[in-house]
Amino acid sequence: MSQDVEKRWSDPATFRSALWYAAIVVAVALVVMAVAVVWGLAAAGDRCAEESFAVCTTPAKQILAIGPPAVLLIGGLGALFRSYRTWQRHGSWPIWQGVGWALLVAMIVFLMFSFGVLVSG
Repeated sequence: MSQDVEKRWSDPATFRSALWYAAIVVAVALVVMAVAVVWGLAAAGDRCAEESFAVCTTPAKQILAIGPPAVLLIGGLGALFRSYRTWQRHGSWPIWQGVGWALLVAMIVFLMFSFGVLVSG
């Protein structure tokens, strides 16, 4: 017989905490993306005038393609780990599991879009 806890979704404190966690992880991923774009534009100078994408140097492209998904991956795994720890304490773990899966899906979507950046040059 399973000792699974009741799947409670009505815990406002846990929901608020998970929402803040997801917002901070997404904000950090966006900051990494912005820093990569600004650095790529500053490093390239006028060399990217005829390119279709503003960031044309190889290191900037790699950071732009790998950095934000890495942040989202670490954030998603962190949320899934917190879900496991909350489950052990018989808390509202499905909220954290949902945040973890949402961050992992966001990582895959970003990787799909950034694959074109890596292939284009």
